[in-house]
Order: sequence, then C-alpha cells, then structure tokens
Amino acid sequence: MTRLNLQNILTRLSNSLDRDEIVQETLSDLRLQLDADRVVLYYFYRPWEGQVTFEALRDRSLSIFGCTGPDECFNGEYATLYLEGRVRAVGDIETAAIEACHRDFLRSLNVRANLAVPIIISPEDADRNKQLWGLAIAHQCYNTREWSVENVAAMQKGAARLANSEAICQSSIR
Repeated sequence: MTRLNLQNILTRLSNSLDRDEIVQETLSDLRLQLDADRVVLYYFYRPWEGQVTFEALRDRSLSIFGCTGPDECFNGEYATLYLEGRVRAVGDIETAAIEACHRDFLRSLNVRANLAVPIIISPEDADRNKQLWGLAIAHQCYNTREWSVENVAAMQKGAARLANSEAICQSSIR
C-alpha cells in the first residue's frame, strides 16, 4: 500500500468519525429539546431507498436501528416534496390523512406521532443538483402529540446543521 493510499484511507476514516459524531450529537440534542421518545436519521443510500443509521432514544427498547422502511410508500413524488423542503408533522397516525402502507409501517414501529424534516445537501459544484441526503424524524411512541412551531424550528435547525456539515457534504457523493 502506498503512502498516498494510506493517507486517503485515514482521511476518509477521520471524516466518517466526524460525521458520526455530528449526527449523534445533533439527534441527542433534538431528542432532549423535543422531549421525544425517539429521534432518528433515515439516510438514503440510493435514490429513495434508505435506512435508520442513527438514533437517540428515551429507552433502548425503542430502537429501530437498521430499519429500512416502506420503500414502496416513499417514491419520487414524496422525495420531490421533501427536496423542496417539505416538513411533515403528524399528531396522530390513526386520524391523519396518510397512505395506508405508511400508517401500517408506523404502527409496526410503535409510532403514534411523528415529525419529519429533510436534510438537503447543496453541492459546491454548481453543475450538480441539490440532494435529499436523509430525513431527521422525531417519534412519539405512546401518545398523540401536537408538534409546535418551536418543535418544527428545532428540527429544521438540526437538519440544517447536518446539511451544512463538511463531513456530511463530503459523504453525499454517491
């Protein structure tokens, strides 16, 4: 292995560790701010296919780490809405106007209310389009919840922190 290859590997590892620390810290802060049961990062590893790669939990029994989600429910139409900045606050999945497949999926995760905010990466290269890197999602598992304007603002601020992180921007190249 050449010195250059080793340096590239060390740089990528360092960036990965920086990214992981920023994500975990941001999610933990959001969970405490919102007093939510669970806050997760749903990362898109391919267009509109993703999984929960980080989580901050009130209780370890609430873990959904590695969950891949209902990709058949999340399609290009929804991705476009999130890419345009859509914020989705659902106070009660049982009464909200959501797709049946999405409601069933949320039930399977023990979600009663959720708040989803996009993490949008704007590449420095003007020839590349902005990317929907992931979603920051807060879950209330045991009760309904009316998400306040302050809750939404906190989630948007956390998502912006992630989107503007150099370590995350560098990891967005797919």
